[in-house]
Amino acid sequence: MSMTIITVEEPKQAGQHVLEILKEQQDEGKLNGFGLATGSTMIPVYETLVNSDISFEEVTAFNLDEYVGLDDSNKNSYAFFMQEHLFSKKKFKRTFIPNGVAENLEEECATYERRLSEFPLDVQLLGIGENGHIAFNEPGTSFDSVTHVETLTDSTLGVNSAFFGNDEPIPATALTMGISSILAAKKIILIALGERKRFALERLLAGTVTVDYPVTALLGHADVTVITDIKGLNK
Repeated sequence: MSMTIITVEEPKQAGQHVLEILKEQQDEGKLNGFGLATGSTMIPVYETLVNSDISFEEVTAFNLDEYVGLDDSNKNSYAFFMQEHLFSKKKFKRTFIPNGVAENLEEECATYERRLSEFPLDVQLLGIGENGHIAFNEPGTSFDSVTHVETLTDSTLGVNSAFFGNDEPIPATALTMGISSILAAKKIILIALGERKRFALERLLAGTVTVDYPVTALLGHADVTVITDIKGLNK
């Protein structure tokens, strides 16, 4: 494997590093399929992309996940998040997000996986959960997993509920790209910002592969860049 670690002083610098990597990939003709993530970590990244001259008009984008039961008009859905922070401001050739209100969720997962095969990912953006999850692949998820319905852990529900208003409970399940789906991307950029992500990131840097910490699946990938503002990591 090859892992590059970039330490930044502030979140905006993370966005600038992502932009530089994407421009380099695009100049080499390696930005046709682009995997996207959501959450507060990605906001400064998307802000940087929006304010740059990079074009995504020939790029097909796939999002990692979506809550079951939330449609794109729901402010807590990831479809709404992506529209607000990126898609309404940058034109893409195609954008795909799992449909959390699909009538048949298993069929939706299979369709999503087929689309991923049709438009392979050159670059995948990833965040990291405090318990080491990537996308919504919780601890114990098989590294062979493809797009599927995932039951969220109490840890994840507790952290993510902060983004929901008091009038709406957080869904207990989500559609998510599987770990093998993520690893199929040619290049992975993992962004970990804030001390709350230290424990999970240290599990990755410890170098032991275990399903207890899904992020360690990245140790089997050939091209991973980690961008973090966490200092004094145990490497």
